[in-house]
Amino acid sequence: MAASAVRATVALRTNIGRSIAFVRKIPWTASSSELREHFAQFGHVRRCTLPFDKDTGFHRGMGWIVFSSEEALQNALQQENHIIDGVKLHVQAQRPKGLQVDQTSDEEKDF
Repeated sequence: MAASAVRATVALRTNIGRSIAFVRKIPWTASSSELREHFAQFGHVRRCTLPFDKDTGFHRGMGWIVFSSEEALQNALQQENHIIDGVKLHVQAQRPKGLQVDQTSDEEKDF
């Protein structure tokens, strides 16, 4: 199980710059297949990652949806309400890890 989590993390890091949605507030009753099915209405879902807590056995309430195209991601982001099991999900585009909110890729960090 740990090896698959490592593979998923590595796969997400190599997908930076691709069409990835970060989803928060996922109810603990929802499964990755439900998440995939919900987001498939906006376009082809290449991967759905829902990390689990090894102590509790439940997922952590957040995950990533990798779409095949930027258009599918934009379709999902334009939808105002994403509701699964009666809970409104928070969906946003995945930002590259190196970028901060007030910094562009051309700027340098001052230390």
